[in-house]
Amino acid sequence: MRDGFQNQQDETPRARLSYPFAEGPQEGQAVEVAPGVKWLRMPLGGSLAHINVWAIEEDGGWAIVDTGMGGTTTRQAWRAAFAGALGERPATRVFVTHMHPDHIGMAGWLTRKFQCRLWISRLEFLMCRSLAADTGREAPEDALAFYRAAGWEEEALEDYRARFGGFGKGLHALPDSFRRLCDGDVVEIGGRPWRVVVGSGHSPEHVCLWQEELKLFISGDQVLPKISSNVSVFPTEPDGDPLTEWLTSLAAIKAQVPDDVLVLPAHNDPFHGLHARIDHLIGGHERGLARLRELIAEPKRAVDVFPVLFRRRIDHHVLGMATGESIAHLNCLIARGQAVREADAAGVIWYRAV
Repeated sequence: MRDGFQNQQDETPRARLSYPFAEGPQEGQAVEVAPGVKWLRMPLGGSLAHINVWAIEEDGGWAIVDTGMGGTTTRQAWRAAFAGALGERPATRVFVTHMHPDHIGMAGWLTRKFQCRLWISRLEFLMCRSLAADTGREAPEDALAFYRAAGWEEEALEDYRARFGGFGKGLHALPDSFRRLCDGDVVEIGGRPWRVVVGSGHSPEHVCLWQEELKLFISGDQVLPKISSNVSVFPTEPDGDPLTEWLTSLAAIKAQVPDDVLVLPAHNDPFHGLHARIDHLIGGHERGLARLRELIAEPKRAVDVFPVLFRRRIDHHVLGMATGESIAHLNCLIARGQAVREADAAGVIWYRAV
């Protein structure tokens, strides 16, 4: 599973962000972004190449934030990091921003290796366990009906059947227990208070961490500088409205977290310009919603609206994300009273502006 792609069909110039580090860390190495806080990268492969993870020095070792995808390659990278940049000192705790495999994939390995606790929000932990339980299952009829209603052809449905249940393949066996993180919690890490700031939309209860004195904001996938995180409706909750949750979360973060923080995102490089980036993300989605409303003056299926939301060609590799995000925008218009949907005799759903 990937977190997002440069998807918004938005010609508005990007806000100017500043990147204080000339280059990121090589495998096994680290860059110190603030006293006692180190930036490491774990390999992903594919278009995103790697994920940023963070090590915060505390008594006895390192609190780790996010873990990389499960598998041999990431395990070797962590071994190199502990032997090198982390000075052979152990992990004391493992914090995970959210349940996607590139973030939580190695949490089970790290917590078992170092006999330490996983810290995560409850919904992220439980959702991850639920999705991991699908490993080896056949694609359920509800899911096939969902994508058929979106306008998928039989070839795409067959590909979905073949790939279904792959979520758990990116995970080392999950820990069997966790310490719950809630919005507004203040957790001491490395002798300093870090405030938990929870967002939603990209995932159900995404944890960010804000340290006021060091002016650091670990944003996970909630705020990324160069890509827009995927915000999707899934077959498990076909009437969900994650885009409204996403936009509300971004506005709340802007109101709560000051603009002078150094943002430590999961992908791309650390940057300054949190508020400008949030404004651009919100504005991009709002402009997409406006274009979408114009397009569905005549009824359209979910697969028909890709051109007004995405810059890139939608192929089979990203069809699922594009469909989920398109339905998220359509459901948002429905929630705002600006669109309705109707199913035809074949069960295909058509959306129309009102």
